[in-house]
Amino acid sequence: MDQKARQFFYDLIKTPSPSGFEEKIQRVVRDYAKGFADSLSVDVHGNTVAARNPDSPFRIMIAGHCDQLGLQVNYVDDDGFVYALPLGGWDPQSLVGVRVTIWAKNGPVEGVIGRKAIHLLTEEERKRVPKVTDLWIDIGSKSKEETLSVLRVGDCCSIPLEYRELLNNRISAAATDDKSGVWVAMEALRRIDPNKLKVGVFAVSTVQEEVGLRGAKTSSYGIDPQVGIAVDVTHATDCPSVDKKISGEVKLGAGPAIGKGPNMNNKLVDALLDVADANQIRYQLCAENRITGTDAAMIQVARAGVATALVSIPNRYMHTPVEIVSWDDMSAAADLIARYCESVSPDVSYIPD
Repeated sequence: MDQKARQFFYDLIKTPSPSGFEEKIQRVVRDYAKGFADSLSVDVHGNTVAARNPDSPFRIMIAGHCDQLGLQVNYVDDDGFVYALPLGGWDPQSLVGVRVTIWAKNGPVEGVIGRKAIHLLTEEERKRVPKVTDLWIDIGSKSKEETLSVLRVGDCCSIPLEYRELLNNRISAAATDDKSGVWVAMEALRRIDPNKLKVGVFAVSTVQEEVGLRGAKTSSYGIDPQVGIAVDVTHATDCPSVDKKISGEVKLGAGPAIGKGPNMNNKLVDALLDVADANQIRYQLCAENRITGTDAAMIQVARAGVATALVSIPNRYMHTPVEIVSWDDMSAAADLIARYCESVSPDVSYIPD
């Protein structure tokens, strides 16, 4: 993998993108994609669309959502402490003691998420899982007036935008869900050999997945693809305390997980598996026995329906500040999707027999 591709992922991680506030990260995506896309556009919702062969009548959509979990300023008390609402599905336990940045109009405001110290908790409070309303953000202010002089109700907040290299080509960072998917979508588009491509391919950095899959709905309606591939993360179960009988067996570094279930088109899934086997690309299979909580759910039912697949990056500790993914899985996913796109004929049909 070249240094430019690695730098792109680093830039994604280091750029804040809470749901509804994705403008900064979409600029990062556009700066990268303009080096290889035949067309580049942004819709009114904020989805960034990079395409090869955009005028082709047969269109493949690759979607990765760029929004991350965040918080939004909701209330400031008389002592200047900030209370915030979640943007997405946080486990409040993972927020205790975390540093935050509030992205205010006049510049970032640093703070920490506080909770009453364990010494001061009652026995009953120690047993209870904290709620978001039990937590507050301390920016060091002495009063409500001072706090409101540097930020406003409605400002978004992000947790530390850190990037750490671990052993075995693994990465720990907040929001690899789903900046790894954005990276795969754009990198797959870059890795396509244009001389082999016979259809149109649209890589989309979708918005607002964490608050209702909203960007996938609007972008798939606009592109009107015949094929849609959502790229997201799935739970890596190769860590303590996870019951594989319930969650399946998915390992870091063993390749992307290809989903099978009612949210997927069986012919398309088989085509991806054939491409992986033909190109010796490692993969895993993942049973999805219901409609997934990913962009695939919206893409599948866009307009008159789309042949849909889900390619997932194994992820440990999802929806925490210390998610872990593997470079090897991400690169294999990009190769798989690129080789699949090169293999597609404009007359292919995924209508069930």
